[in-house]
Amino acid sequence: MMLRWQAESAHPIAAFLMMLALVTVIAALCTVPALAEDAPVAPPPPASLLEAITGGKPLTNFRLRYEHVDQDGKTENANAWTLRSLIGWQTIPFHDFSVTAQLINVAVFNDDYDSFDKALPEPGKSNYPRVVDPDNTDINQLFVEYSGIPDTKVRLGRQSVKLDNVRFIGNVEFRQVMQVYDGIALENRSLPNTEIYLAHYDRIKQVTTKLQSGNVEIANIKYKFNPTENIVGYGYFLDLPRNGQNTGAAFTGTGFSDNSNRTLGLRLDGGHKINNQWKILYTAEYAKQNDYRSGNTLIDAHYYRVGAGAGYGDWSVRLDRELLSSNDGKYGFQTPLGTNHLFQGWADAFLTTPKQGIKDTFLSFGGKVFDVQLLGEYHWIDSDEGYARFGGGIGDKYGKEFDLSIAYPFTKQINAKLEYASFTEDERIAAAAARKPDLEKLWLTVMYTF
Repeated sequence: MMLRWQAESAHPIAAFLMMLALVTVIAALCTVPALAEDAPVAPPPPASLLEAITGGKPLTNFRLRYEHVDQDGKTENANAWTLRSLIGWQTIPFHDFSVTAQLINVAVFNDDYDSFDKALPEPGKSNYPRVVDPDNTDINQLFVEYSGIPDTKVRLGRQSVKLDNVRFIGNVEFRQVMQVYDGIALENRSLPNTEIYLAHYDRIKQVTTKLQSGNVEIANIKYKFNPTENIVGYGYFLDLPRNGQNTGAAFTGTGFSDNSNRTLGLRLDGGHKINNQWKILYTAEYAKQNDYRSGNTLIDAHYYRVGAGAGYGDWSVRLDRELLSSNDGKYGFQTPLGTNHLFQGWADAFLTTPKQGIKDTFLSFGGKVFDVQLLGEYHWIDSDEGYARFGGGIGDKYGKEFDLSIAYPFTKQINAKLEYASFTEDERIAAAAARKPDLEKLWLTVMYTF
């Protein structure tokens, strides 16, 4: 695997990130904490490379899934049977270096769906809804990790990345083909209660199996002011002209030839304990997105999420509001590297933000009955700008969605999950280009993990 460090990537932002990484490393070297007398004794390092390999751990699981999609406007329903096999191994450090290698195979057992691995529907599949699970055999992860600097890890290669609630940077692990990143990343925890993540990636494998080349710089700094509450500052610099959000329909995507953007934000999130049973849940987040490098100058929008709730034992309930704003109907705030399946409902009606933006108010709950885990959400999804000013008489409500998940662990290795999502459009969105079809989706998943 080639990691392409292009000379043109050495711009001020990249230089700043690399300088910050260097300062962090120097600080780590200068602030090595003394070992406490009662600290647990670390296992002895491996005496040989063979021992480092055999003493490692498996990164292997098999996930069988059935997905059913009933989409308004399609004459056929999608019924997708797929099996994802992840087979991998992670060595223990040998002279401070370890290796992680993982292969992926997605086997497709039938062809009753459009697998979305091309821009247009597969031949003969235009009457089927899309299920974004194409067949694939590839390297899922392959990286070398160096841990010779105290409280620091440096990874070089292809890797899975999840930051915060995966709104902006995620691996989309819900899909059978995961999103993975090629490049270098540094994680440092030398400062008290602080986690620093810096990275440069020059290629991303998306869930459609497409390889997206460009330059992505990431800076994410998290401070935990208690074990369950934190504040995060982040900057994501995406020099990715064709990042999957460029669709040119009248009301969806950006329509720009270059959608490179910069996002700067601050996130406050946590659960504040009242006593051994009760806790207060809260989130407050704001981010600003602008054009970056050669990105279109109309890229100018903001994001916020505010929400609160309560937790009691294994149960919780909360109410949230999320806004992905619009720039006067010309551009909607985008999250091209996020795990967007988890937002605006699980039916995936809004993986790309419409140009009029999104206002999503949602009620969610979760809990456990014996060993059965329950999760549910209800969304009221509207536009930010409102369509009335762009077409006359067009409503500003996209629709509503209900989601429900039931999971059960049969053993430590085997678990099963049943998920359901139903999106219903609002009839007042009269313009054909603005409408989202009614969707019903059902997933049955069984996973075996070594």
